[in-house]
Amino acid sequence: MTATTELFTTGASSAARRADAADMVAHNRVARLADYRGSGEVTAAIPRPSLSDREIEVLLAWLAADSKEDAAARLFISASTVSTHLARIRAKYTAVGRGAPTKTHLFARALQDGYTGLDSW
Repeated sequence: MTATTELFTTGASSAARRADAADMVAHNRVARLADYRGSGEVTAAIPRPSLSDREIEVLLAWLAADSKEDAAARLFISASTVSTHLARIRAKYTAVGRGAPTKTHLFARALQDGYTGLDSW
């Protein structure tokens, strides 16, 4: 349970929750949006799986496409091959403790690991 969750589940009054939240912000215990933005550099604290160049290419094509079929057509491969690559990518992220079960999670991982940037989208 996070500190923020604890604030809202302890039954404290709204004034007390606001004061506690302000205290947390003052002591840098609340994550800010800037904490999630990648600088293009990968820090040693975040375990990064070893994705092949082709896996990165398939991942980015799929993220940009509306479907696996669209990504497959763009890469001149079958949709099942796209699915195979994505399954391997997900397995590699799970192996390093950074599971990515959805497309949104994989997009976040691609941003965090420097495979793409928000300015590209």
